[in-house]
Amino acid sequence: MILLNRLNGQPFALNPDLLERAESTPDTVITLLNGAKYVVAQSLDELAMLVRDHRALVLSRVQEHEQDGGNQATRPKSVPEGDATVLRLPERGQ
Repeated sequence: MILLNRLNGQPFALNPDLLERAESTPDTVITLLNGAKYVVAQSLDELAMLVRDHRALVLSRVQEHEQDGGNQATRPKSVPEGDATVLRLPERGQ
């Protein structure tokens, strides 16, 4: 998930795998695969960097997982947070 802000500043999390396209009109409008649209405070460049960084993190975690043979210590832990469940990644070196 990536964290974004609506134009009023309210934060929300978005699954970047659901992005179909994003455009600047001049506000950044995100269109999801299901046709839902969101207007966000981040610029198109910021959004692209967030998606890139998220995908890089996922790939690096997969590589770490493969290198340690699936060791339990490197797996994310599920932590309840309010009405949602958040996956907490272990700190490096743990």
